[in-house]
Amino acid sequence: MGVWQREIKILLLWLLVISILGVITGLFLPLLFLLTLGLLIRQVIQVTRFESWVSMGGKSRYPKTKGIWEEIYYHVYRIKKNEKRRKKKLSKIIDQFRQSTEALPDAAVVLGANDEIEWANKAAREVLGLQQSDKGQRIPNLIRFPEFIRYLRVGDYNESVTLPSPVNNRIILSVRIIAYGPGLRLLLAQDVTQLKKMERMRKDFVANVSHELRTPLTVLKGYLETLSDMDNGDSPLLTGSVQQMQGQTERMQHLVDDLLLLTHLETNQRKSECVDVPALLSQICNEGDVLQHVYKGRIQLTLEIDSHIFGEAHELRSAFTNLLGNALKYSPDNSVVKVRWYRSESSILLEVEDQGEGIGPADIPRVTERFYRVEVKRSKKVMGTGLGLAIVKHVLMRHDAVLNISSELGKGSCFRCCFPLSRQCG
Repeated sequence: MGVWQREIKILLLWLLVISILGVITGLFLPLLFLLTLGLLIRQVIQVTRFESWVSMGGKSRYPKTKGIWEEIYYHVYRIKKNEKRRKKKLSKIIDQFRQSTEALPDAAVVLGANDEIEWANKAAREVLGLQQSDKGQRIPNLIRFPEFIRYLRVGDYNESVTLPSPVNNRIILSVRIIAYGPGLRLLLAQDVTQLKKMERMRKDFVANVSHELRTPLTVLKGYLETLSDMDNGDSPLLTGSVQQMQGQTERMQHLVDDLLLLTHLETNQRKSECVDVPALLSQICNEGDVLQHVYKGRIQLTLEIDSHIFGEAHELRSAFTNLLGNALKYSPDNSVVKVRWYRSESSILLEVEDQGEGIGPADIPRVTERFYRVEVKRSKKVMGTGLGLAIVKHVLMRHDAVLNISSELGKGSCFRCCFPLSRQCG
C-alpha cells in the first residue's frame, strides 16, 4: 500500500506544479495535456518492457525500474521463481516414479482418454512389444486380441482379462486396467504363465485321479453289495462294518462325481440351448425319494415368471440341486426353504432362502472355495464333499451369471443367482 501512496503523492505534486505554472503563465490546459501525455507515454513504455520480459518467460532478472512497476516486476518474478521450484520438484517426483515403475516386473502402460499410449515401462516394451515411438498410438491398434478389445470397449475393469503376449504366444498375461484420474487409466499386465501351467497340471491331476478312482470304487461297491447280501445278521460286527464301508464308499463316490463335474465345467466348451427353468425347478423340487420322504413339505416354490434362459440344462440342474440341498441340510428339520424364480429391472434371478444357522461375514467370501467348510458346532453331523458351492459358482460363470450371498448368523441365508437379461430366450 505504501508504493501506491507514493505514486499518488507524486501525481498530486505534479498536478500542483502544473496548477502553479498554469496560474503564472495562463497555460494550465496545455500543461495539463503535456503532463497527461507524458504519463501515458511512460506507462506505454513500461507495459511494452513488461510484455517483452513476460514473453521471454520471465526467466531473466527483471528490468530496473521504480515505483509501482518495480513491485509488479518483483511479484511476477517471485511467482515465476516459485513455479520453477515446484516444476523442478514435480519433475523429480515424476522421474522417481518412472524409475520405480521401470524396475517393476509387471508391464505398466498409462492410457489417455482415447486409449492412446502416454507412457510405458520397460516390461511393457518387452512383453507387449511396445516401442518408444508408439507414444500417442491407440493401444487397440497395437494389441489386437478380440478379448482385450472387448474388455476396453465394455469398460468394466473389476475383473482382469487373460491373453497371450503379442511378442511370444507361450507367455500368458493377466491384464487389468485401473482408472486413477479424469480420463487416465493404468494398464497392468502380469506374467501368469507359470501360474496357468500349475493350474493346468492341477486340473489334469484331479481329472486323472478322479477317473482312476472310479474303477476301484466300482469293484469295492460290488463286493460290499455281495457281502451285504450274504450277511444273515448273525455277526453284528460284520453287519456294522459292511454298513460303514458302504457309507464311506458312497461318500467317496459322491466326491469323485463332484470332482469330475468340476473338471468338466473347467475344460469343456459351453453348449447352449433354451432351458425351461420353471419346469426344471418344479422337477428338482419334487423328484427323488430323498426330497419326497425326508424333506417333504419343506420346499416352497414360487414361480413369478415363465422365463427360459440360454444354457446347459444338466449344469443348471447340478447348480440348483446343490443350492437346494445345502439349504435343506443346513436348516432345522421343521423349517421351510423358499425357492423363488423372478425378474428385476436388470436380471433374472433364482433365490434360495433358508432359516438355518447362517454364515458369518468372514466366511461368506470363502464358501465357494473347494472343500471349504464353515466350522460351527452343530447338533447333527452334516455330510458333504465341500464342492457344492464351487460347482454352483462355476456353472453360473459359464452362464454369465453371478452368485450373491446374504446371510446372518442364527437367522438363515439367501443364495441369489443373477442371470443377465441377455440370456432370456422365452
